[in-house]
Amino acid sequence: MAQAMRREPGHSLFATDGKPHPLQDTLVGVTLVLGVLAFVTAQFHSLHLLSSWAGLVGILTGGYGQFISATTRERFLLIVGLGASAIGFYLGMAHGGLFTGVIN
Repeated sequence: MAQAMRREPGHSLFATDGKPHPLQDTLVGVTLVLGVLAFVTAQFHSLHLLSSWAGLVGILTGGYGQFISATTRERFLLIVGLGASAIGFYLGMAHGGLFTGVIN
């Protein structure tokens, strides 16, 4: 039982399987970056195009990342990125949407 509780040095507490997940880690990074971008740009009314598109793409990448995620660490960070992307997307939509100013 004591051997089951021992962790390998250099492994995260949440990455319990000890295997590399390059696709999942890439999706986590992209979702977090898009979430921060969408959230920050949503605070400015004139940047509604950037915030709504970044939020929409962040929601889609985060959703796919949740679908294929393998560890708790990935799921946790994806939820943080999804939340920021969703807030940025919704505020961007409230400020003008995906196409306002481009089509008019």
